[in-house]
Amino acid sequence: MTRTDDRKEADDTGPSGYAAARLHLLNQGVRSGPPRRTALSGLTDDWLTGLFTAAAPAGPSSKGVSLVAVGGYGRGELSPRSDLDLLLLHDGSDPAAVAALADRLWYPVWDLGISLDHSVRTPAEARKTAGEDLKVQLGLLDARHLAGDLGLTAGLRTAILADWRNQAPKRLPELQELCAERAERHGELRFLLEPDLKEARGGLRDVTALRAVAASWLADAPREGLADARRRLLDARDALHLVTGRATDRLALQEQDQVAAELGLLDADTLLRQVYEAARVISYAGDVTWREVGRVLRARAVRPRLRAMLGGGKPVAERSPLAEGVVEQDGEAVLARTARPERDPVLPLRAAAAAAQAALPLSPHAVRRMAATTRPLPTPWPAEAREQLITLLGSGRPTVDVWEALEAEGLITRLLPDWERVRCRPQRNAVHLWTVDRHLIETAVRASALTRRVSRPDLLLVAALLHDIGKGWPGDHSVAGEIIAKDVAARLGFDRADVTVLATLVRHHLLLVETATRRDLDDPATVRAVADAVGSESTLELLHALTEADALATGPAAWSTWRASLVTDLVRRAAAVLAGEHSGTEPEPGAPTAEQERLAIEAHRTGGPVLALRAQAEPGPPEESAETGEPLGVELLIAVPDQPGVLPALAGVLALHRLTVRTGGLRTLRLPDDVDASDDGSVLLLDWRVAAEYGSLPQATRLRADLVRALDGSLDIASRLAERDAAYPRRRGRTAPPPRVTVAPAASRHATVIEVRAQDAPGLLFRIGTALEKAAVRVRSMHVSTLGANAVDAFYVTSGTGAPLPPEDATATARALEEALRA
Repeated sequence: MTRTDDRKEADDTGPSGYAAARLHLLNQGVRSGPPRRTALSGLTDDWLTGLFTAAAPAGPSSKGVSLVAVGGYGRGELSPRSDLDLLLLHDGSDPAAVAALADRLWYPVWDLGISLDHSVRTPAEARKTAGEDLKVQLGLLDARHLAGDLGLTAGLRTAILADWRNQAPKRLPELQELCAERAERHGELRFLLEPDLKEARGGLRDVTALRAVAASWLADAPREGLADARRRLLDARDALHLVTGRATDRLALQEQDQVAAELGLLDADTLLRQVYEAARVISYAGDVTWREVGRVLRARAVRPRLRAMLGGGKPVAERSPLAEGVVEQDGEAVLARTARPERDPVLPLRAAAAAAQAALPLSPHAVRRMAATTRPLPTPWPAEAREQLITLLGSGRPTVDVWEALEAEGLITRLLPDWERVRCRPQRNAVHLWTVDRHLIETAVRASALTRRVSRPDLLLVAALLHDIGKGWPGDHSVAGEIIAKDVAARLGFDRADVTVLATLVRHHLLLVETATRRDLDDPATVRAVADAVGSESTLELLHALTEADALATGPAAWSTWRASLVTDLVRRAAAVLAGEHSGTEPEPGAPTAEQERLAIEAHRTGGPVLALRAQAEPGPPEESAETGEPLGVELLIAVPDQPGVLPALAGVLALHRLTVRTGGLRTLRLPDDVDASDDGSVLLLDWRVAAEYGSLPQATRLRADLVRALDGSLDIASRLAERDAAYPRRRGRTAPPPRVTVAPAASRHATVIEVRAQDAPGLLFRIGTALEKAAVRVRSMHVSTLGANAVDAFYVTSGTGAPLPPEDATATARALEEALRA
C-alpha cells in the first residue's frame, strides 16, 4: 500500500480506517526508519485534519482556531507508540465552541488507545505558559500547523521564536542545568547496559536541546554525524516499540536480541555498539555546544566593560603559548597561526598533550583541521610522538575529554588502527561501568596517579591503554592482546626490551588479582609460577600498578581493601623470589669520547664551563624526506671544573631559557695523566638532551654566560624562576600526584641511590639540585629521564669522603628532598 493508499483508507473509513492503515504501515518492514516515521506522521496528519474539518464550525480554514502539532510530533518523529502532542490554538472569541471542538478531537484519539498530550490555549496564554515552563517552550519551538487558521499558527511560531531568542541569555543556562539534572538521574547512554534512549545523556532529549540552542542563534552544534546519530536512536526506539508493544524508551537486556533482529543487525552487541556510537556523537556535540554557549555569554557580559576601557575599540583575544604550534585562546587549546599541520605529523598528539596538561578543552576546529590535513606518522613513530602520547595518557582526568575530541574526528583510529575493534564495544559484565575503549582510557587516568610507584611510568601508561586491546577478537583477550601489544609497541617506537615488557604486562594483566584471590599463596608453586611468568622485579612493579589501575577503572565492585592486601602480599612474595636475579651493583661508566675529553681539558685549562650544542633529529625511514624527522632538540655537552653548585646552577639556567631536559647524565671525569693539573684534575661532565618548550633554542654563548653568572652567584636563579611562576597562575581542574623520593637499597656498592619521581615542570631539576646541595651530599652521577609528564631521576650520592651514606643519613636526605619538592 502506498502512502496515498494509506491516506485514502484513513479518509474513507474514519477512526477505524486510520487504525487499520496505521497497523498496515507499521507491519511493513520495508518502510522502516525515516520513511516509516514520515509516512506515519503524514497518515496521522490527514486523520486529525479530517477530524478537525468535520468538527470545526467554519470548515478547514476556520478563522480564529487552529490545530498545531508540537514536540516530537511537531518534528515528525512519530514512533509506533509515541504520544501525540497537540495544541488547540484559538483567539479567545468563542470559548464554548472551542471546548466543543476539543472534545470532538480528543475523544477519537483516546478511543483508539493512543496516548495524547493536549492543551487548549490562546497565543497569549501559550506565550505566558512557555515563559513559565521551559519544557513547554521547547515543545512550541517545534510547532507545526495541521489544520485551521494558518495565520494564527504562524503568528504564534514567530512570537515563540522571538521570545526564545530574546530570552536566550537567561533560558539557555536553565536548559543546560535541565540537561545536567537529567544526565545525573539517567546516566550516560553510551555506557549503560540498559540505556534509556530518550532521557539518558547523549539521547534524544539532548538532540532536542541542541536544536533549541541552534534556534536561539547564539551557538550551533557540530553537524558532522549528528543527523545520522539521531536517526539511529529513533530507529532503535521504533524497533523497541514494535517488539514490546509498549511506549518505552528503555532498552532492557531481555529485549535487545529481538530489537537487533527487527533492525536486521547481527546481535545485541552490534545493536548496543550502534547505540553507543550515536550517543557518543550527541554527547560530544553537546559538550562543544554548551562550551560555546558559555563562551558567548561570558563575552557578552564582559564586552561592554572592555569597550568602555578601550574607548570603544574591539578587544583582541589573548593567545598564550602552550607548546610548539599550540596556544590557549578563549579557554581552549587552539592551533597557533604559524602551525602547519600538513608539515607536522606530530602536531595532533602535541596539541592533545598540551591541552590535557593545561586542563583545557581541545578546540573542535583545530581537531577538524588536523584531521583533514595532517599526514600519517612514520613507522616507527618519532620519539617526540611517543613522548607526547605518554604525556597525554599521564595527564589525569583531562585526558578523557581531549581523547574524545580526537575520537570525534577519527584521529584515534588513524593513530592506533587497532582501536577500531574496541571503540564503543559493550561489556556484558555488570561489574564494568564503561565500554571497552572508555575503560582503557579510564585505566590510564587511574594509572597516572600511580606513576610515582614505578620506575617506568611510560610503560605503565601504555600498558594501561593496551591491556584490553584484545577484546573483540576470538579467544582469550589477554592472549590476543599480547600479539596486538607487540605490534603496537613496535609501531610506537619502543625498543625490543620494552616491547617484551609491554607484551608481558598485557598478557598477564589479570594474573595478580586472579592468583591472589583464587590460589593458595602459601604454596611455593603458586608464587614461583607468578615469578616465572613476570620474569623481573621491574616488570612485577609495573604489573602491580597496572592491576590496581585496571581494577579501579572497572568499578567499585572490582577493588577492595581485601583484594589490595592479597595482591600486595603476592607481589611481596614474588619479589622475594625474583630478588636473586639482580646483582644490585652500579654499572661502571664507559670511557669518554674524544669530544668529551677535549671539552674536559678545555674546561680545566680555562677554569670555567665549556659547552657544545649538537642538533639531533629523529631519523626516519630512508624513503621519507628530511622533514619527516622533526628535531627533538639538541645534545648539550658541558664540562666544568668540579665544584659545589654545578647541578642546580646548570638546571636553573636551562629552566630560565625554557629548555626541557629530556634525558641527562652526570659523571666525574679524571683528566689524563699527561695534563698539567695543579689540583686533582677532576672535571664534571654532563651529557644532556634538551629541547625548547616552544620557539627556537638559545645560542650557546648566552647559555655559557648565564652559567658563569650562576656559578659565581651574580645570577639569582631562584628569584627569577619565582617571578616567572608568579606571572603564570596554576591551572585549575587537574591535580598531579605528589612527588615521591625513595632510597634504593643495595642498588650500588659505591654510592647511595636516591630515586625521585615527580611531575615534570620547569625548575624541578634546579630544586632537586639545590636540596641535595643543602643536604651536604656529593652527586657522584645522575641519570635523568623525562617520561611523558613524569620525571624519573636517580642520583648516586656519597658523603664528603666518597663513601655511601649511612642508612639513617640516606633516609634523612630523601625525606628532606621530598619535603623540598612538596613545598
